[in-house]
Amino acid sequence: MNNTLLTYIPVIMLLLSLGAAMAIFPMPERANRLRATVNISLAVVKVGLVASLFPLVLVEQVHPQIALPFVPGLDIVLRVEPLALLFAALSSVLWLITTVYAIGYLRGKPNQSRFFGFFSLCVTATVGISFSGNLVTFLLFYEMLSLVTYPLVAHWGTPEAIRVARIYLRYTLSGGLALLVGVVWLTVYTGQADFQAGGAEAVDVLAAESPIVAILIFILLIGGLGVKAALVPLHGWLPMAMVAPAPVSALLHAVAVVKAGVFGIVRIVDDVYGIQTARELGLLQPLLIIASVTIVYGSYQALRHTDIKERLAYSTVSQVSYVVLGLSLTTVTGTTGGVVHLVHQGMMKITLFFCAGLFKETVDVDNVKDTRGLGYRMPWASTAFTVGALGMIGIPPTAGFISKWYLGIGALDSENPWVLGILLISSLLNSMYFLPIIYRMWFFQPDHAEPKAVTEPKTMLLPALATTGFVLAMGLGASIPFAPLEIAEQISEGVFANVD
Repeated sequence: MNNTLLTYIPVIMLLLSLGAAMAIFPMPERANRLRATVNISLAVVKVGLVASLFPLVLVEQVHPQIALPFVPGLDIVLRVEPLALLFAALSSVLWLITTVYAIGYLRGKPNQSRFFGFFSLCVTATVGISFSGNLVTFLLFYEMLSLVTYPLVAHWGTPEAIRVARIYLRYTLSGGLALLVGVVWLTVYTGQADFQAGGAEAVDVLAAESPIVAILIFILLIGGLGVKAALVPLHGWLPMAMVAPAPVSALLHAVAVVKAGVFGIVRIVDDVYGIQTARELGLLQPLLIIASVTIVYGSYQALRHTDIKERLAYSTVSQVSYVVLGLSLTTVTGTTGGVVHLVHQGMMKITLFFCAGLFKETVDVDNVKDTRGLGYRMPWASTAFTVGALGMIGIPPTAGFISKWYLGIGALDSENPWVLGILLISSLLNSMYFLPIIYRMWFFQPDHAEPKAVTEPKTMLLPALATTGFVLAMGLGASIPFAPLEIAEQISEGVFANVD
């Protein structure tokens, strides 16, 4: 494909996602086949478009960019570089897989056009976040994501769902307000803050001339993003949001809201302030401590809860902070581990949520104590859950092992080797809340009153098996070209290229 045409791929992907939403909203409820065709065909096209960018961006090192005037002095900038491509690829692949799952999950249930319409708007915002080339562009799509995910959290329309959705909106808009103030304040001092590996030069100047201002702006930016990233103590909305349908929970945890928050933190640390400036301002050590506290606290809370979705939610609180922890280590290996965990955690967690939805919809199991004998009744879903859980613990050959290996090496290479102890404690707690489920699934017989085997719905099962395959492939094939690990290494080397 001509390189000029490739420049427009981010715009085309945005329009495809937006077009899907506009086409789906007016569809009558009975138009199941048409709705599914639009959803799946456009999702497949998006995956193909992202794949076509890999050789250009990763081999030829060409970074297509398009800028559109926004307000005087500020542009909407869409740019494709390795980090943007990595997040966009995750978003596109999981949109396709989650769409197939959601079609099966919502079969026979009301308000599907509304659900899939907002689902597509959510993906539109995520694509925009992926390709944002500066802070202002990122902010616009980030705030859009808060608004379009509210109807998804409230989808069931029960008093409890609406109450939780309002809490979710209050959290995310409060975080968005802090982010807005930080972006405006930074723009006043530095002008348009473009994302640049190693940090923006104007921010270096600000840090040298007015370090207190630079620190305060950093706190506002990270504090605002920390709400969606579920950093302790800003995480309260996440376990409550489990009232949402299973596909929404999967998307929130794997690629949309939570991941958008932590992706934003990566952008601020690596591409706005830069590792060296952030370290010289003394900002990364507190961030490392917050991430460490969040990792241990989230794992401890997961251990205390027996509702499967709540346990997975607190597991997300813990696991997403691995990304922040990796960045804060200020080593190439640690940053590689953090960046690659963006993808690995997404694949593992979406697998677990797919399985949680399968258990609930098929045999009405949503509590750990009821998982007895599930391996006999639902062998394929239980296998997928087992692989996802072992990945979260960090057992080879899963993707989770690769993340934890790089984070562990990064800790030993850094000035904070004690972080290795945090990783070990976290893995121990991961084992304590996942292994009992696996044990009950496979080493207990089902109760006599329960049917020995049930039919696992294919439209929900196949997506879970697909992501399970990715969890194993990303572990076994971590070193092959274009694997997430290779892209993460390329990103980290760019971030540290000019660090003393």
